[in-house]
Amino acid sequence: MTTKVTVRVGDRVFSTITVVAGAVILATLAAVAIFLVIQSIPALGAGEGDLPNSATNFWQYVGPLVFGTVWAAFLALLFATPLSVGIALFISHYAPRRVSQTLGYIIDLLAAVPSVVFGLWGIVVLAPLVQPLYQWLGDNLGWIPLFAGPVSGTGRTILTAAIVLAVMVIPIMTAICREVFLQAPRLHEEAALALGATKWEMIRMSVLPFARSGIVSAIMLGLGRALGETFAVAMVLSPAFVVKFALLQAQNPNTIAANIALQFPEATGIAVNTLVASGLVLFAVTLLVNVLARWIVSRRAAFSGANG
Repeated sequence: MTTKVTVRVGDRVFSTITVVAGAVILATLAAVAIFLVIQSIPALGAGEGDLPNSATNFWQYVGPLVFGTVWAAFLALLFATPLSVGIALFISHYAPRRVSQTLGYIIDLLAAVPSVVFGLWGIVVLAPLVQPLYQWLGDNLGWIPLFAGPVSGTGRTILTAAIVLAVMVIPIMTAICREVFLQAPRLHEEAALALGATKWEMIRMSVLPFARSGIVSAIMLGLGRALGETFAVAMVLSPAFVVKFALLQAQNPNTIAANIALQFPEATGIAVNTLVASGLVLFAVTLLVNVLARWIVSRRAAFSGANG
């Protein structure tokens, strides 16, 4: 005797909606990619005299921008990652309940602050504040290539832009890490404490291994925002088409997003195609970062219980 399975109307409607939503996302992504590729073709084939900044080919033009984008994002994550993990651990395992709730609300609110506000803070408050520190670093540690002079007199350097980016991504990274830490198995934590482990040893043995894939996801999400940030970097940075690791000088490598924001209003002809082509490069870099993050998370999923 066979049993007939009855599919409810609600289940069918919900299934259809989810399939359509997924298809819309894929179609939108494909449409953006096709637009970028089509508009980039003239710039990819352009030669010397047609491209901005006297570049002989497109890759010579976009190379310094890719370097500046990756360098600024790397510096931002260097500052933001330990701070985000530390704040998340304090909220989830150390702070009293009322304090943790208040800090959680503040972190969530900071994540919604527009980037232009961070840019204004960076150029008006942060840059003048850190310039004396930059001068001290240049005078005392100038023998290190990263701190080589001449030091910028305004404080508008790649290091300042990286600090602003770090402040921008800390709320997002902290919120994700906090939720992951709170999902750590309570029985594992209590077992570690019962065996005589200190609180830090319990966190190191029970919480951090469980949350490793979540931390990686938070880092990659922060990296994605840092790579694509526009106005905050454009307002803080004194950009130039250079490739240098020096952090304190007046001439700094620009980022792709900031360059597009600054140049697009006045661009015409092949210059527009060049900016769109640089946007295609940023699109590819961001997509690669997300694919890499998904791969790393999937490798740790069985261990962490992320997909359990």
